[in-house]
Amino acid sequence: MNKIWNNYPEIKNELKEVVALMKKYTKCKDKKIENSILDLIESGGKLLRPAFVLIGSKFGDGDREKSVPTAAVIEMLHMATLVHDDVIDESKLRRGKLTIQSKYGKDYAVYIGDYLFCCCFKILATHSSLRALEIDSNAMTRICIGEVDQLNSRFSTKLSVKDYLTRISGKTAELFSISLFLGAAECNADKKVSRELKNIGHNLGMAFQIIDDILDYEGNDESIKKSAANDLKQGIYTIPFIYAYRNNKNAFSEIMEKEFYTDEDVEKIIKIVEENKGIEMAKELANKYIEKCFKGINRLPENKYKKVLKELAEWILIRTY
Repeated sequence: MNKIWNNYPEIKNELKEVVALMKKYTKCKDKKIENSILDLIESGGKLLRPAFVLIGSKFGDGDREKSVPTAAVIEMLHMATLVHDDVIDESKLRRGKLTIQSKYGKDYAVYIGDYLFCCCFKILATHSSLRALEIDSNAMTRICIGEVDQLNSRFSTKLSVKDYLTRISGKTAELFSISLFLGAAECNADKKVSRELKNIGHNLGMAFQIIDDILDYEGNDESIKKSAANDLKQGIYTIPFIYAYRNNKNAFSEIMEKEFYTDEDVEKIIKIVEENKGIEMAKELANKYIEKCFKGINRLPENKYKKVLKELAEWILIRTY
């Protein structure tokens, strides 16, 4: 478990319960599937989304019988999307380790992702309310639509900041948003507070993804613990590219004619993006969402978990990029 949770022992103890519940519900006759999922659970993920469920619950009655299963569902849903993402993107690394599809092949990875989705619904059916089931189902729909939009936009010259923001709102911000919201709503928090937490999660998730996309241009495999520039190699144009392309389309004319990119092409694109202020403008956009996130946190009622949420948001968003 990430050492950040040593600073928050109550959250750390509840996260241990979340992990134990995930392990319980992912037991399988096929030990290859079970062990693959155990490896994923223990691969060093930050457990941010389940932590946000737990923190959200503290703005309500903090009922662990509700918050812990909800947190487990959110993390397993996240894991399932990562497994499927890696298949689609042909990613070799995830959290600094080989992806499931790299180790076992794409077909097996798809089944493991599907099995994780099934486990989510088993937990929901046993522990959660119908409202939580409806919210999670809607969230899955929005996440899938965001992923499909990304797939459809590969190598597309119809680049739009608005389309990009809509895409990441579904594929990334949605889970941050419902994590905080469900944690609060399932534990009977005030409706106004639950909505505020939902907006905080949205803005945090948007900033998180924009920063992640910036790091794809500035980082490397070792620093970001996954395949650097992988989006570019797959023809997925994120916000640094979109801004730079909008600023100087002519600089990309030769590159945009290609159907796939070599490592040399990727290095050239990164240089063009930097020269045309793509990274600089993307950082400005991230900062706008960061500001909205912290304004929302400041509006929350006073309790010790308001401070915890603020500190975690700072740790997540105010990172080197």
